[in-house]
Amino acid sequence: MKLSVVIPVFRVENTLRRCVESVLTQSYTDLQVILVDDGSPDSCPILCDRLAASDARIQVVHQENRGLSDARNSGIQIADGEYITFIDSDDYLSPDTYKLLMDTLLRNPVIDMIEYPVVEHEGKGTETKLLTFTPEVFTDMHRYWLEAKAYTHTYAWNKIYRRRLFSTVRYPQGRVFEDVFTLPLILARCRTVAVTDQGLYHYTDNPMGITSQAKGNELRDLLEAHLPIINKVCNADYYAHVLNIQMDVYELTGDPPLFPLMPYRETFKLKLLHYLGIHRLCQLNKFIHKIYRHRS
Repeated sequence: MKLSVVIPVFRVENTLRRCVESVLTQSYTDLQVILVDDGSPDSCPILCDRLAASDARIQVVHQENRGLSDARNSGIQIADGEYITFIDSDDYLSPDTYKLLMDTLLRNPVIDMIEYPVVEHEGKGTETKLLTFTPEVFTDMHRYWLEAKAYTHTYAWNKIYRRRLFSTVRYPQGRVFEDVFTLPLILARCRTVAVTDQGLYHYTDNPMGITSQAKGNELRDLLEAHLPIINKVCNADYYAHVLNIQMDVYELTGDPPLFPLMPYRETFKLKLLHYLGIHRLCQLNKFIHKIYRHRS
């Protein structure tokens, strides 16, 4: 069964070939590789066309720069595989990754999405296991979100999806942390999700990227993605996770806290929340961080 691989391309002339070759050399060969040149101002547009000329499985979309979400959406629009996946163009795959994952999907046709391990590359070749899994199958998406802590790894790229899941779902334009907005919509359409210890996605850390350098308005996007979810599905760990985001948003923006009070008191911070209230807790957190910065 065909797997469509969507690769957004923007200012990655030094890593694009490595990324694409890691896909083309996979032992699973029934692939549609979609390179979406998102108005890249370097040599990427030419390189995309050269790569397409070398392998008939590659299709290229050239468009004006509209951002990562729109680039992914353009790829989704022309994907024709039964399954679809994404890879960022400064990352790459270990050999046989797609074969191992597709074999699992073909043996278990009820699985709508499968998530696989990630290794992070920092600096000069330093590797860190970013994400590992004990194989498990979930038919309850709330359980996957909370017990597997899917809310901490909503990445688009370490997953293979049944393409029909995207029939009415697209990545939101103009939003940072777009994956956090999108994955819950995908899960709402899933019957079964699997996590596996097979395959490996190589993530190249970008210290200047959004995740590392998020500003207040960007973290506000992240908070706004999570707030509707905790009102529907929540536990103490997830509640504390979103509380930390809320405190960061307040520290960076001063915006009035939007965080709802819920009956979780399992940690000292959650107990403080009930004692002080959200606004005073955010003020205390900001004050403590200010003291630490002055001391360092």
